[in-house]
Amino acid sequence: MTTKIKCLLLDDELPGLTYLKMLCEQFPELEIVKSFNDPEKLVAELPLLDFDLLITDVEMPGIDGLRLAADLKDKLVVFTTAYKDYAADAFEIDAVDYITKPVTKERLQKAISKCVEFLKNKDQSPKFITLNTDKGKTLVYFDQLVYIKVSTTDSRDKEVLFEDGSELVLKNINFDSLLSQLPMDQFCRINKKEIVAFKAVHSFSHNELVLKSKDKTGYSIRLSLSETYRLGFLKQFKI
Repeated sequence: MTTKIKCLLLDDELPGLTYLKMLCEQFPELEIVKSFNDPEKLVAELPLLDFDLLITDVEMPGIDGLRLAADLKDKLVVFTTAYKDYAADAFEIDAVDYITKPVTKERLQKAISKCVEFLKNKDQSPKFITLNTDKGKTLVYFDQLVYIKVSTTDSRDKEVLFEDGSELVLKNINFDSLLSQLPMDQFCRINKKEIVAFKAVHSFSHNELVLKSKDKTGYSIRLSLSETYRLGFLKQFKI
């Protein structure tokens, strides 16, 4: 892993926070984005913070660490606490590690190593799927897909458009199966007959998407955004 893990620190006791920050600064794998001694201030700033990992105390006034961590999406969490009683709760919300105070450099190193390994494995997630097509078993790479639509000749089949303008027919596969194999953060169903890659979208209105790709006549491809799937698209789509 070449990029540093962006880290937030939270402990309501200032001496403990200062000590934790001093320890974390000794790890070249970490970039300390910000440290907080008030959980409510952290929560208030969350929408503005870019981070990968939160190292937090558990028992704090107002918002405890468990409750805070449970609300975080796709972030790593390491707990530090003087109490062993919360360990089971911590792992129920998929915490990377649970460190009993006093925190030592050696013990923190183990937790950081787990975070590095987790992110490394995440970065190595599949880049393609193997599907049955009209050309036999074919590797379909996610980053080359523009959209997938129901075949005009057989609804059991699906037609794929790639960035280079080439097309492929997927044989006898339904959208539920396709969506279960496509990365949720990259693809979304937009109507009964089409799935689109987010990166292929140039612009959209209330009921239509305009893609970056052109059709065979040179015009931008336009797809329908149906009411049934509109909310899901808006929640997932990031410009």
